[in-house]
Amino acid sequence: MTISVCALALTTAAGWPLYVSPKIDEPRVADAVVVLGGAHDGREEVGLDLVRRGYAPRIIFSNPYGDNDKKMQSICGGSFDFPVDCFVPSPSTTEGEGLEIDRLARLNGWKSVIVVTFVPHISRARFIISRCYSGELLMVPSRPDLSIGAWAFSYVYQTAGYLRNLRAGC
Repeated sequence: MTISVCALALTTAAGWPLYVSPKIDEPRVADAVVVLGGAHDGREEVGLDLVRRGYAPRIIFSNPYGDNDKKMQSICGGSFDFPVDCFVPSPSTTEGEGLEIDRLARLNGWKSVIVVTFVPHISRARFIISRCYSGELLMVPSRPDLSIGAWAFSYVYQTAGYLRNLRAGC
């Protein structure tokens, strides 16, 4: 029992700066806001709010969800006072999103991008996207209320993702 409690404490402590309290950037004016795919955990609203508050003139949503996702249908087909674009990442991973950010930045001459995802994904997304995109990258989180089980799942999932992405790259 004591060994498993110690192992849990060490795992929690090791993951804390990556998953619970990652480096987060203060938003500042950028060329675009990009919202990464994942759980509909408030990230879409955070991204839209950033554009409404004047941090960027446009917003781009990663849409790996398929054609039947009602939330993305309302966003990608919606009417806004600013440009809204959606893309399907290829591959359907954070790396695919990083590749698309780089492609769009080159195409449009962007020098800075605000990327929105949820807190446990911030560090890994920064790691992956910064390998694909060389411009200024500002990482801004959505902060959903996560249960202990969701935090535990995030630790395992994000750690596996880091391990998978150590050899992959843009």
